[in-house]
Amino acid sequence: MLVIGELINTSRKAIKEAVDKQDAEYIKNIAKEQFEAGANYIDVNCGTMINNEVEIMEWLVNNIQEAVEAPLCIDSPNPKALEAGLALCKYGQPMINSISDEKERFDNVLPLVLKYKAKVVALCMDDTGMPETSEDRMRVVKSLYAKLKAAEVPEDNIYFDPLVKPISSVETAGMEVLETIRLIKEQYPLVHFMCGLSNVSYGLPNRKVLNRLFVAQTMAVGMDGYILDPTDKDMMGVIYGSMALLGQDSYCMGYLKAHRKGLYQ
Repeated sequence: MLVIGELINTSRKAIKEAVDKQDAEYIKNIAKEQFEAGANYIDVNCGTMINNEVEIMEWLVNNIQEAVEAPLCIDSPNPKALEAGLALCKYGQPMINSISDEKERFDNVLPLVLKYKAKVVALCMDDTGMPETSEDRMRVVKSLYAKLKAAEVPEDNIYFDPLVKPISSVETAGMEVLETIRLIKEQYPLVHFMCGLSNVSYGLPNRKVLNRLFVAQTMAVGMDGYILDPTDKDMMGVIYGSMALLGQDSYCMGYLKAHRKGLYQ
């Protein structure tokens, strides 16, 4: 299971304020909290800072790496910002969020995947827009998989994002994601998965409850990566418990360790 800590994102008010004030200690503390809570990767996203994103990306990456020796997920729609972050990564194998089957995006990001030997989140999206059904998603998956394989990107480095939509606007959105994961797992068993779950509950009350339930459901069909808040103890408790129940936790050691640390109080 790969957990990417989502909190260092300038779309969040507190992070933007810290960036504007150049409050390095605040950023470092957020990185430490996520890493200590169980994040395998730290996401770095300053895509809202359009005018100086490259400089801010460099500042964030440098400060995060002063705080934790964790691999980073560099997250941006801007290829220049992606490269600025990747060039500074010191620890482990970096990840890029994201590539898609949109021609311009694919052509700009693939060279970075190859240059930095990065893991990559592959969005089930192409130039026709957001897919409506699991069949539409699989059409994109087939194309992206073929192109990435032709470029000799290892399957172990590919993380398909099935694109989670709100069930408040598309009542079948949850089922579409579950079916997409099942089909990808069946046809491409060596690739991985990654998604942010919060979209599924958008516009509804008790969002955290729905998000936690959806984690358990998606894990049961093969999901093995999430971008989320690792300091949410209830969410992490669901992940450790689900891993134990699904036979992904040898002798339940991860679950027992989480229990001893007081996660389930």
